[in-house]
Amino acid sequence: MLEVGCLTNGLEVIGLEGLPMVNKGDDIAELIVDRSREAGIGIRDGDVIVVTQKIVSKSEGNVVDPSQLTPSPFAIEFSKHSRKDEYLIELILRESKSIVRMNGGNLITETKHGFICANSGVDRSNVDGGRSVTTLPKDSDMSAKRIREGIAKLTGKNVAVIISDSQNRPLRRAAVNVAIGISGMRPIRSCIGKRDLFSYELKTTKVAVADELASAAELIMGQDSEGIPVVIVRGYEYIECEDTKATELMRARERRLFR
Repeated sequence: MLEVGCLTNGLEVIGLEGLPMVNKGDDIAELIVDRSREAGIGIRDGDVIVVTQKIVSKSEGNVVDPSQLTPSPFAIEFSKHSRKDEYLIELILRESKSIVRMNGGNLITETKHGFICANSGVDRSNVDGGRSVTTLPKDSDMSAKRIREGIAKLTGKNVAVIISDSQNRPLRRAAVNVAIGISGMRPIRSCIGKRDLFSYELKTTKVAVADELASAAELIMGQDSEGIPVVIVRGYEYIECEDTKATELMRARERRLFR
């Protein structure tokens, strides 16, 4: 089934429905290619394939039952001041590089990848009803690269792949999808040197296009992303790049505006 959520100036955002429930060891690239053929849309050169983190983590076996862990004294103490149990807190801490903020039961961490997010990206939704959780892919850029190379091998098409995750933002309410893994495209487009409608030369403007594409995909995925965990963005002219990382979207510690 084809769901086109947006068609503007030739840009299409196509939800790939009907994918099977993903389990450990499943080949995400193969699932995408097979389903896109069945749906009659296929894969084209220049497509951007946005894949939700949840199915990537499941396919890579990043599913954990926190109750099997031994909570540290810190996790036990923090659980007394939050709505989280000590086993979940222990996993969040193990997935983090540092704690950025603890306030009102909230735990904002820096993950081992370098992302700043709530609970180290640990998520209970769409797993098994609440007992187990998923953790972020160990190397989400490498995960994106494997999917991209798998699609290229199966179809001969050159695409870009974004792995997305829903995250909150400083001083803004609610969450949006952002890119946590990228392969095949530059995540940032520079507008420096271009001129606006009044011939003013832009000095500092850069656009986080990978995050924008991930957010566009979420309009089709929704927060219940297991229903439509893959979106094909067609018609966007991205800048190709073999060697890129999602952490390029993160500010260096010394340049962070909110801390």
